[in-house]
Amino acid sequence: MGKPRLLDLFCGAGGASMGYYRAGFEVVGVDIKPQPHYPFEFHQADALTYPLEGFDAYHASPPCQAYSKITAIHRSYPYPDLLDAIRQRLEQTRKPYVIENVPGSPLKAGLLLCGTMFGLRGKRNVIHRHRLFEANWPLPLSPASCCHQGKAMNVYTSGRNRRGTEREFIDGLGVPWAGTAVGLECIPPAYTQYIGKYLMQTIQGRLPLEVA
Repeated sequence: MGKPRLLDLFCGAGGASMGYYRAGFEVVGVDIKPQPHYPFEFHQADALTYPLEGFDAYHASPPCQAYSKITAIHRSYPYPDLLDAIRQRLEQTRKPYVIENVPGSPLKAGLLLCGTMFGLRGKRNVIHRHRLFEANWPLPLSPASCCHQGKAMNVYTSGRNRRGTEREFIDGLGVPWAGTAVGLECIPPAYTQYIGKYLMQTIQGRLPLEVA
């Protein structure tokens, strides 16, 4: 048998995709914007209408700006909230899925991961990059506790508060192939490689699938 096929919706530059690939999946990415550096098969399309047939599992990272602390001061801008819509699509497949977003998003109780759990860092500072994950199968426990000792990388401000360059941050996330703008938004592959090991067990029938 070949590798299980996973569809990564809202794939961006492919940080999550790379983690699932390393966990043993054949990965196909979909994003509404061109992704010239995406490392696997890619389709520029709308994640809310792209066909879902022919895949064994799904990952989705709908836009996070509606919940992000960074954009909180710009709440007057109508950022899209696609989380419920993509969840409904994935539930209809009756196959395993994972949805990712930022802390503060209305994901169902799941898993919080932090870069310090995986030793992610730049040249001088650690990387936090907290992300929440929801699934319709039993997600694992965190591999470790957050360790927020020392200063975290910060590339979103200027002057004295800026710690590290954008390129250092992208490389620290583990996505050196990504361009600067989209690379800053990537999910570290270490996160989905960790999750992907357990997702693989679900597909192989060693963990239960919670289908309503």
